[in-house]
Parts: sequence; structure tokens; C-alpha cells
Amino acid sequence: MAMSVGGNTGGPVSEINVTPLADVMLVLLIIFMITAPLMSHPVTVTVPIANPKSTEEKAPETPPLDLAIKDDGSMYFQDHQVSEAELKSQLAVAAQKTPQPELQIRADKAIQWKDVFKVISDAKGQGMVHVGFMTTEPPKE
Repeated sequence: MAMSVGGNTGGPVSEINVTPLADVMLVLLIIFMITAPLMSHPVTVTVPIANPKSTEEKAPETPPLDLAIKDDGSMYFQDHQVSEAELKSQLAVAAQKTPQPELQIRADKAIQWKDVFKVISDAKGQGMVHVGFMTTEPPKE
């Protein structure tokens, strides 16, 4: 709290204003007062130990189901041509398996999206949860 008494009132002051410095120091003091007790109480956590030789048996992998849709609308389930009704019944049976296999759809490039969407909605309606798409790799340049 510098105060100038008499003398030159219009010239520059060569003394440092310590008020902002004191404010910053008080804020830092408060922060350290709050955080210091927290650092003196360590939290102990018991972490489980990984067992490299797990005794758990993994569930057998179920092979995915393959559904191919050609550009003329014909469907091939597991490489056998099926009608829409046959496909629904086979998907209903596959949906009851535990663990449920994934349905992988291969659709021709020229087929309309609404036809693929209808097959997906039929599969979901029969209880299939895992539905995926198969594509080809892009050509390497």
C-alpha cells in the first residue's frame, strides 16, 4: 500500500505495487492448506493378481452364419438357396442357440438398400442380435 505524500504527483512511480503479488500468494496458501491434508492420507487399494493359467473354460467359438443376396434378389443361406419363409425359420432356430452366432450378410453391389434392410429387419424380428456385413478389400493402387 504505497502512498505518495507531497512532491511530484504527475511523474512515474518507481516503487513496485505488491498488492497483486499478495493476492496471488494468499490464493496459493489457501490451495496448499486444502491439498496438504489430502496428500498425507494415502489410499490403499487391493488389486487382483492376474492368473496366466486361467482355469475358466472359454465358450466354444460358434461359426458365423453366411447369407448371400444376389442382384436378382435370390438368397443363399449357408450356400443353399432359400426362400424368405425358409430364411426366417432358419434364423429363428439360430437365434435360440447359446451363444448366438453372428449373421454375416454379403449383398451384391447392384442390390437396392431397401432389400438388404428388409432382410436385416426380418433377422432382428426372429431374434438375431449380431448382424454384420462382409465386404471386399479395396483395390491396391
